[in-house]
Amino acid sequence: MGTMTDAPIRPSFPARDVIILDGGLATELERRGNDLSDPLWSARLLIEAPGEIVAAHLAYFRAGARVATSASYQASFEGFGARGMDRLKATELIGRSVELAREARRQHRAESSPARDGREPSLFVAASVGPYGAVLADGSEYRGDYRLTVAELATWHAPRLAVLEDAGPDVLAIETIPSVDEGRALVELLARRPGPPAWLSFTCADGARTRHGEAVETAFALAEATDRIVAVGINCTAPEHAEELVRRARAETDKAIVVYPNSGETWDPRARRWTGRVGTDVGAASAGRWLEAGASLIGGCCRVGPERIAELAAIALG
Repeated sequence: MGTMTDAPIRPSFPARDVIILDGGLATELERRGNDLSDPLWSARLLIEAPGEIVAAHLAYFRAGARVATSASYQASFEGFGARGMDRLKATELIGRSVELAREARRQHRAESSPARDGREPSLFVAASVGPYGAVLADGSEYRGDYRLTVAELATWHAPRLAVLEDAGPDVLAIETIPSVDEGRALVELLARRPGPPAWLSFTCADGARTRHGEAVETAFALAEATDRIVAVGINCTAPEHAEELVRRARAETDKAIVVYPNSGETWDPRARRWTGRVGTDVGAASAGRWLEAGASLIGGCCRVGPERIAELAAIALG
């Protein structure tokens, strides 16, 4: 393949190819001095400081990530509406998140030296599709106790999902899903129409259960429901559970396995801060175990910054 363009490339993510994901976008934004103590979280910067989002994406590309995950995790019509923005403006902002990730990719390519063979590595833009609970800004994405039916969840997700699909990402990052019902709602939406491929990533309570308490095997098996799901796995889960969860996912599907844990700390939604111990389980040694267990898309989530992603990238190169 020669020089890449910015057109979506519809990745299939073969299970044998190692792809390094980015880390926590909010983590890098906060490190750069941005105050994210707001219900919109990093999505607020889509309005106030889009250049900061580009800079954060660039930091991960420079660290060796091959995927930039858009700042749309907490972006919603309801959240922007609470700021007095109409549906048209909210649609523009949600779509802008994908364009900012593309801009970071363009800048990274412009500043990078070409490889000896003239090829450029494939760099992907992933549109983050966060859970319903993220919009509530009360930590319920770590419980999944929404008391909504699959149909109601699908109705809520459908408009935002359509905006993100139409923005033209390479892949959808359906992430931090706490329950089988929410995963099923999103898979059913994907199956209704063609569009970009997606990975489906659950947040888990331990090495065997989703945050809502279901067996992870039931969650991972949803990947077989549509060809648009090209990878399944976990994110925003304590890293000590990652290897076991990768093994369980691999037992359920031949599709690629995605794993990007958090630092091991716990989010306190009332205090709006992370508590607990910063772990050391997102790095070269742990990444080697995830790869041996069957993962091929690896990265980090909350509180995992570019320096850790650089460690993972070194594993992929080595």
